[in-house]
Amino acid sequence: ASWDFWRSPLQVLKYPLVMIGLFTVFTLVSLAMLQFTEHAITISDVLHGLTFQLPATAVMVAIGAFGITGVGGDEIMAYNYWLIEKGYARHTGPCEDSQEWVDRAKGWIRVMYIDALLAMLVYTVVTAAFYLLGAAILNSQELVPEKEEIIGTLSLIYTETIGQGANSVFLIGAFVVLFSTLFAALAAWTRLFGDALGQVGLYDFQNPQSRKKAIAFFAWFFPASWAIVYLTFRSPAYMVIVGGVITMVILFVVVFAAIDFRYRRLDKRLRPSIWFDLWLWLSITSIGAVGIYGVVKLLF
Repeated sequence: ASWDFWRSPLQVLKYPLVMIGLFTVFTLVSLAMLQFTEHAITISDVLHGLTFQLPATAVMVAIGAFGITGVGGDEIMAYNYWLIEKGYARHTGPCEDSQEWVDRAKGWIRVMYIDALLAMLVYTVVTAAFYLLGAAILNSQELVPEKEEIIGTLSLIYTETIGQGANSVFLIGAFVVLFSTLFAALAAWTRLFGDALGQVGLYDFQNPQSRKKAIAFFAWFFPASWAIVYLTFRSPAYMVIVGGVITMVILFVVVFAAIDFRYRRLDKRLRPSIWFDLWLWLSITSIGAVGIYGVVKLLF
């Protein structure tokens, strides 16, 4: 695909990214202000939260949370389209039997490492901040974000720390976060499903115009489907949990693909270090352990 084919979505996302960054800072400020309220977190609270005591009734929620925390399986698949939009492979060039090509490929792989490390840092800090705010304020008052009250309930993690004036900022931030999530997910899923239909031969995948038509179709299909599901169940929190469980399943697909690409498809000249393999298998083991633990808890 040409650069112009992918350029527009990337340009549109710049503004939500800036606003999401500001909303993230707003969240961290709220966490800092938490310590000056009656809901302040103590070291014993944190240690108690690390005891791995999980009631059976919360297993599905935990699996869903694991699936959507950090970089989920669907986001890992969407990352391939980010690489296309940013031109990583285009800058590397077609595979050649030369040291120059190897150097370019390793250079862009290092950029991908930086992508992954920065994503891990941002997701970990922001997820931990949201969790601590929710645990300290909502859980202590036995408040559960559900149905139409979900936004109002979640706003308490800001109004209880910063003040009632934070409610307007939260609403704006929530809209930006949800819109950017919808926009990014829609961009990824339209391309993913469009490519899948092309790969199974339902249209000429090599024709850019045919790909655009497939993407345009799914750009209407998915929002309509999501709206119908919401109007049917009217429980966004439950839908998020179900989506997290599905994303957890997708993670196993990603694990299989990672092993296949690492040990069967990777150019020998681009083999990673032993440290990469150690982290890879630690990640695979963690995903497998959570999946097995969840199944055992649900069944027994």
